Amino acid sequence: MTMKVPMTEYLRIDLETEKWECRVCDHVIAPAAGNYKEGLLVHNRDPREIHPPVIDPTKYRYTFAPDPEWVRILEFCCPKCGTQIETEYATPGHPPLWDMQVDVPALKAQWAKRGPAMLPDAGPAVVPGRGHAH
Repeated sequence: MTMKVPMTEYLRIDLETEKWECRVCDHVIAPAAGNYKEGLLVHNRDPREIHPPVIDPTKYRYTFAPDPEWVRILEFCCPKCGTQIETEYATPGHPPLWDMQVDVPALKAQWAKRGPAMLPDAGPAVVPGRGHAH
């Protein structure tokens, strides 16, 4: 029996294949020893779409909206089902953050001792096309 360990709401690691997987559609994303974001689609959003100006941008240079020359919003999505897995605010030109670096051999050793019965029930089931099942 292969053991699949939930890491976030939408990500898990298959300990047998040592791969990141989407928890919604089972798509294999990337090697677990690397950055999962390298296997995802990226949408580079204009921050003003998310945080619109508070004051009139035709009259004022500084509108309390983020300046796209200084910040970008990256949305990382599963290439198979489109589930948005992560979002990050970044400086333009900076590579995506490596926010989870997993020691795969140590993770495998931990779960070999615990066994599959100890796998957590990590939140509500996610059903493709319907969002969370509450």
